Amino acid sequence: MNPPADHITDTFSDEEIVKRVVNGEKHLYEKLMRKFNERLYRISMSIINDDKEAEDIMQTAYLNAYRQLSNFKHQSSFSTWLIRILINESLLHKKRKAQLEKTLTEHIRIDHQAETPLDNLMNKELKAILEKAVLTLPEKYRLVFVMREIQGMTTNETMEALEIGESNVKIRLNRAKEMLRTELNSYWQPGELLEFNLTRCDVIVNYVMHKINAG
Repeated sequence: MNPPADHITDTFSDEEIVKRVVNGEKHLYEKLMRKFNERLYRISMSIINDDKEAEDIMQTAYLNAYRQLSNFKHQSSFSTWLIRILINESLLHKKRKAQLEKTLTEHIRIDHQAETPLDNLMNKELKAILEKAVLTLPEKYRLVFVMREIQGMTTNETMEALEIGESNVKIRLNRAKEMLRTELNSYWQPGELLEFNLTRCDVIVNYVMHKINAG
């Protein structure tokens, strides 16, 4: 019987775990998912802005990555490779959704319901405002902001994931901050934005591992 992924020593690198998964230790894929779930959720949310759709995209990205593990060439880090798969899947989903919405709007008049005003602003409401502000940034600035400031990725990791130069990363990050500064001032707390809780983590891990074990 395979031991639980939690019992695998943390001294193993992602790439070492990938090799073991490719060699038949499927259960170790759970360790990789739990490690990267929050990062992938935040990045997908920065593109999709819908938590349920982001979770579906993550599941698809994890399954696609698993099926392509034998093709992972170790030319970049596993996390960068995985993020690229997620970004591609998120952009593809967004494109399909836009095409569908365009078709529907030709026949259906969409009424936009006004948001309820916020009274007696407390911490929870403030957090919601901060998340909304981040998600309204233009996509190219939002992606860099989420990766660098919320997720804490390095400039090099962001460069590799988005396949852009160092100067572009810095310019987009500074531009994103400028766009947020007036509204947010100094109130945002990066580590608490777009939280990915244990329940979300378990749902995605259980779904993907079920598909892998059934395959």
